[in-house]
Amino acid sequence: MSVMSLPDALLSLEAKIQHLSTTQGSEPLVQLTEAVPALPLISWLASQELYPRIYWHGRDKEEEVAAIGCTCDFFFDDQVADQQLAEVYQRQRALSYNQNFRYYGGVAFDREVEGWPEFGRARFVLPRIELRRSGKEFKLLLNLNFDGNDRHAECQAALQALSSLKRPKPLTPPGKVNLLGRSEYPEYPRWQQLVEQVTADKFNRHTPKVVLSRLSQLEINDPVDPWMVLACWQGRCPSSFQFGFQFSKDRTFISCSPERLYLRRGQELFTEALAGTTLRGHTEEEDALLAKQLQEDSKNSHENQLVRQHIVEHLSPLSHYVGAEESPRIFKLPHIQHLHRAIRAELKPGINDFQLLLALHPTPAVGGLPRPSALSFIRQQEGYNRGWYAGACGYLNRHESEFSVAIRSALIEPGRINLFAGAGIVAGSDPEAEWQELDNKLATILSILVEL
Repeated sequence: MSVMSLPDALLSLEAKIQHLSTTQGSEPLVQLTEAVPALPLISWLASQELYPRIYWHGRDKEEEVAAIGCTCDFFFDDQVADQQLAEVYQRQRALSYNQNFRYYGGVAFDREVEGWPEFGRARFVLPRIELRRSGKEFKLLLNLNFDGNDRHAECQAALQALSSLKRPKPLTPPGKVNLLGRSEYPEYPRWQQLVEQVTADKFNRHTPKVVLSRLSQLEINDPVDPWMVLACWQGRCPSSFQFGFQFSKDRTFISCSPERLYLRRGQELFTEALAGTTLRGHTEEEDALLAKQLQEDSKNSHENQLVRQHIVEHLSPLSHYVGAEESPRIFKLPHIQHLHRAIRAELKPGINDFQLLLALHPTPAVGGLPRPSALSFIRQQEGYNRGWYAGACGYLNRHESEFSVAIRSALIEPGRINLFAGAGIVAGSDPEAEWQELDNKLATILSILVEL
């Protein structure tokens, strides 16, 4: 595909839409594509006026997507079962065999409780316009949905979306926010009580792990550009997934998460056990010593092994083969390092993404073990609504789907920034040490936002 200038690519897409509006086609979903020159995707996204705005950057750095508008939206604000999600998506997927259609979105951590406004318990969007980078190639994609829609009206909506596109403008230079106040939920005394409850012998015998988390709310009076924050965060965490969802100007959920829930290519599945944490060292020698101590630490090794066992057990009924690394490796991030095991599976024919979500989400790395009792404890005792924090965010596609676990994340609202961090509590966990681990996990994003 030859590369056009951006104005020429827009003219070409407009001509194709005009042609579609005057012809009778049988395809319910149509995707138009033009190759375009390189563009700064986050700057382009931040310059647009159409909602929703969606950003996705894979951990392997080969792929990056900025998307705006909505061609089709699956929004579940009330309680939703995975089977309901599967049925809706399967109906939509049957409308086209084109493997380039992608539905971006997320599933909340706990779908049995009320979801965040606009995000709900699950929401997936087929965008109107995507700017997609694969390696060094950039494409502009435009989606039209004629299924149950007036053909002329749908073409007009697509033309209007194209005409609204703005050229990318430089992001506002980052500045520290004026912090009016900070609140923690739960506060430390309550946190200490929760850790002591989970580590008590009577509780720990039937629920050996609960991942407790903390909401840190920053009260501010300055407007914050969420895409500038994400761009800064991205620069400091290049080995992470980076993504954002902004369904209106009032709320944006952004994340720089190191953790993959899964990547599916056809019947091949890649996932991982990411659990067990320590700090980075100030020197190479100190860093190596901390990594060695992490690998030899019985509490962290046990935590990672529990996650590995759970994933293998839940994937085995869906797979011909499941293989996991026997010993964990070190996964390094700017302020912390984790224990990491790679896991690969060969799925049985007919296994769909929602069976995988049901099996894998939420993982023991963000929920606990056994899942039902750990989630019940979190639901009743943690004291705030996690929403999409620790949820599953990514995209669905006929051939390939990928989801990240939305840890290291922030929900930005008018006058408030909500930051989230969690820690796995097992036998032997110390409340003060786990509280400090939460602070360590927030260090990167806090260094962007406020003077430390």
